[in-house]
Amino acid sequence: MTGKELMYIEDALGHEKFMKCVTNKVTATVSDANLSKFLNDAVERHNEMYNKFLNLL
Repeated sequence: MTGKELMYIEDALGHEKFMKCVTNKVTATVSDANLSKFLNDAVERHNEMYNKFLNLL
């Protein structure tokens, strides 16, 4: 893996971690059940993407 590819993966990991963290925080403050479910699904998707990028290393 080249240095440029490694930097891309590290950047993508950072973005996915940030999105997961932000979505978790918002989910805790939302009272609407449908929106909460949507946000929980988004947390799972970001977690899956994080793990996929992590597995590339």
